[in-house]
Amino acid sequence: MSLPQPVPPSWKDLGKSSNDLLSKDYPIHGTSLEVKTQTPSNVAFKVAGNKDSKSAVITGDLEAKYTDKAHGLTVTQAWTTSNVLRNQVELENQLAKGLKLDLTTSLAPEKGAKTAVLGGVFKQSGLHTRAVLDLFKGPTFTTDAVVGRDGFLAGAEASYNVTEGKVTRYAAALGYNAPEYAVTLHGLNNLSTFTASYYHRINRDVEAGAKAVYDPKATHGGVALEVGSKVYLDAAAFVKAKINNSGVIALGYTQALRPGVKASFGLALDTQKLNDPNPVGPSHKVGLSFVFDS
Repeated sequence: MSLPQPVPPSWKDLGKSSNDLLSKDYPIHGTSLEVKTQTPSNVAFKVAGNKDSKSAVITGDLEAKYTDKAHGLTVTQAWTTSNVLRNQVELENQLAKGLKLDLTTSLAPEKGAKTAVLGGVFKQSGLHTRAVLDLFKGPTFTTDAVVGRDGFLAGAEASYNVTEGKVTRYAAALGYNAPEYAVTLHGLNNLSTFTASYYHRINRDVEAGAKAVYDPKATHGGVALEVGSKVYLDAAAFVKAKINNSGVIALGYTQALRPGVKASFGLALDTQKLNDPNPVGPSHKVGLSFVFDS
């Protein structure tokens, strides 16, 4: 008798290890601050702000999340400096085991813009599937599914415009996940764009990854390639570095200053424009991020 298969990652999380390695912890676009607090009544607050180094525009949002684990209920409300109100209600494992339903809405009173998205997620051994209905855009129905067995993964996504009565987008993916490494292939944008990603945990202190993207429109018929690595200096600090085939090098350093306080510093250099006199201009970028989590 074969062992039960684990729940595979969702469609959006296929290739997540490589994507996180190459995109997270590089605060190169400005200065950001994030403060998280938790109340005894299961309400979590998050205040986040960011100052863009190029435009000097400051943006932020205030978020409150209430969680009732006994009834599988989560309610999230957020208000941004752009005067956008966001709400999300999630209900998990109540109607059926492995089933989560959610309703996400947003409202911009000044512009009169509003959105409403109804979603559902179903997970069980060897299967992870999602369905989303955008009530005001189209309406558009999007569904995806990932099946997995013995580390091998296969997934697909499709969007259907109810008003027009046609499929507007489809994609597919294949992958293999092992404890130390993962490989993922995507065919996106109606199978016109292709990506390949690779992640490898070399040992407990070193991780490496790479990603290649073939997009005839964005890369002029070529391939965009990016490779990177993450090295843990100790239990409280790590450094990251990556380079792409356009000659841009990015460096990141993250340090836990104390329990609940983390600082990250980022630097990006265009090696083809090292003589640029502006150190934070379009050729080179620097930034930092602070996170306070109580």
